[in-house]
Amino acid sequence: MNKVYDMTGKRVFVAGHRGMVGNAVVRRFAGEPVDVVTAGRSELDLRDQAGVNAWFASNRFDVLILAAATVGGILANSTRPADFIYDNLMIETNLFEAAHRNGVERIVFLGSSCIYPKHAAQPMSEDALLTGPLEPTNQWYAIAKIAGIKLAQAYRQQYGHRYISVMPTNLYGIGDNFNLEGAHVLPALMRKAHEAKLAGAEELEVWGTGRVRREFLFVDDLADALWFLSEHYDDSEPINVGVGEDVTIADIAKMISEVVGFEGRLRFDPTKPDGTPRKLLDVGKLKTLGWSAKTPLREGLQSTYEWFLANAGELRL
Repeated sequence: MNKVYDMTGKRVFVAGHRGMVGNAVVRRFAGEPVDVVTAGRSELDLRDQAGVNAWFASNRFDVLILAAATVGGILANSTRPADFIYDNLMIETNLFEAAHRNGVERIVFLGSSCIYPKHAAQPMSEDALLTGPLEPTNQWYAIAKIAGIKLAQAYRQQYGHRYISVMPTNLYGIGDNFNLEGAHVLPALMRKAHEAKLAGAEELEVWGTGRVRREFLFVDDLADALWFLSEHYDDSEPINVGVGEDVTIADIAKMISEVVGFEGRLRFDPTKPDGTPRKLLDVGKLKTLGWSAKTPLREGLQSTYEWFLANAGELRL
């Protein structure tokens, strides 16, 4: 397929390089003919408008991969709604405006599958956006991400900038957050299964009924998709990135237990929230362009657990 944008020789700023997604992007882009730029929090607070504008002016680059965000699971979203909407709105508006002011040619904005309505038809296609109410447990994050999509569209419409939005499904992998206060379901279950195994526990508690369904994409596959889309996608509408199939939470808990080596039983707690009943993305548009995920779920889980074991001593648990 012909490229719509040639990344060769471009200077690329990866915002959020310390996070799971940003780190995977840095790893993936390192093998390509581009110059990758990053900035730590001590150097650049993305919520500081003046600081962002000054940094962009003195660190010229061509492409922005906007992977920076305040993220978390149901517990974090429920207890820190102001953080989730404020931080993400500030990051997005500051970066889009600074990019516009300083001649950045391309923005690849990362959204989330939570932008779609709670009861959207499954699998969820890109045109489901804004067709119904959001899932209440993560609406603050979702609204901020929807604002990011609209920012990309607005700057494209008014100024002709080639800014695009990418909507990944639930992510996991190397560099994930295993802190139970902020972790998403997969790393939270993996840590709990690991600790249950070490303690010789007879059971593993799983939030909710276990019947809701989720789609999981290995983060290195997302990074590969971002490289592909940087060169092959240039449209105002967002594009979904996923694997095109989902599993129940009970299934993923069982698979994680097998990978970790926990041999006890699963105990589901229906008093805890399930969240959205199902979240499966329609990835037909992406497959038509010529890209598909490559990492099987069990293989991705094994890689993630191996990384967790190697780094557990340094993680903020």
